[in-house]
Amino acid sequence: MTILKTYARLWTEDLDRALPLLEQLTGAQVDLRLTFHAVELAVLGDFLVIAGPADERAKYAHASATVIVEDLDDLQTTLKAAGATLTTPATAGPTGRFLYARHVDGAEIEYVEWTPELRRRLLGR
Repeated sequence: MTILKTYARLWTEDLDRALPLLEQLTGAQVDLRLTFHAVELAVLGDFLVIAGPADERAKYAHASATVIVEDLDDLQTTLKAAGATLTTPATAGPTGRFLYARHVDGAEIEYVEWTPELRRRLLGR
């Protein structure tokens, strides 16, 4: 099981207002932008920016980070062996597959296995 990238989550009501400063601060452009249910998501640099009304953002606030992994199935084996609880089972999403897991210490993480095309485009692998 390999971690490929970790994103810090940033929360905002308006993605278009948040992105210009982040682009200036990071020197990066938006790598990915999409809508998922009632929130908008943008990836740039080491940030995942989650935008939308507070009640919609709150549905995802339980996870402290988004971690991109090489193989979600291997990850599940590792998590279960370590006593983690899957709070959202592996589910298909617009970027690949994802799950949410609560570690035994209480930390909750979103883990994502990107589609091969997205992985090549964003990571060059």
